Amino acid sequence: MNSLKINNLTELGNNIKKYREELGYSQEKLAKKMGLPRSSISLIESGKRELTSTELALLSNLFDTSIDELLYKNNCFKDIKSEEKNEPVFNKEKFRQTFLYLIEKCGSKINVGKTVLYKLLYFIDFDYYELYEENLTGESYRKIAHGPAPCHFEEVEKELISESMIIKTVAEYHDYNQIKYIPLVKPDINIFSINEKEVIDRVVDRLSSMNAKQIEDYSHEDIPYEITDDKEIINYETVFYRKDMHSVRE
Repeated sequence: MNSLKINNLTELGNNIKKYREELGYSQEKLAKKMGLPRSSISLIESGKRELTSTELALLSNLFDTSIDELLYKNNCFKDIKSEEKNEPVFNKEKFRQTFLYLIEKCGSKINVGKTVLYKLLYFIDFDYYELYEENLTGESYRKIAHGPAPCHFEEVEKELISESMIIKTVAEYHDYNQIKYIPLVKPDINIFSINEKEVIDRVVDRLSSMNAKQIEDYSHEDIPYEITDDKEIINYETVFYRKDMHSVRE
């Protein structure tokens, strides 16, 4: 199998190391799962060994993330403002409280990890916009291979951890390690209007029983995601062209 030609092997190696440590894998354990010697993992993480497409796909599955995020973890969410002149205003506090509310409501379900949370946040924001033509959190979502990805997720996650509001942990789910979150504080639901909380609860009731693959496939068929170019920001206005299976307007 030919190696992939990747412009910045050092950055990719750093990203792989971050995901490995985040999921609690030692180099030895990751090497065993990939069928490689430990020395190969060390070389990959130091940017001194190229990866085959098969190895990159395997890492993507093991880390429960997309190949795009593996390749561009540090820069795939940059320059949002330059791409959207009419971008929504991001309300970080509402995003934080939505995050906290979601993990309180459904974070303990065995199927709900980081990937499912990504999609729940997306459907909350886009369902609300479809219904009321206003933004709830105003988060920007980028089209990546595993579905819509919230651009400020990691920034908010780090803040909540540093403020001792959540714990980030790892659980095994169907033979791979899944990133999960435990709330240490109650969400401030007073920040939400009646309509906002109603939309959040509807999304949780409708979608939080899906596993990562199911909700990923469901998001792929949503028109806003479907018509957006790869790695581009998804335009909220496209929500009005949704199919019946996704539309929340009666």
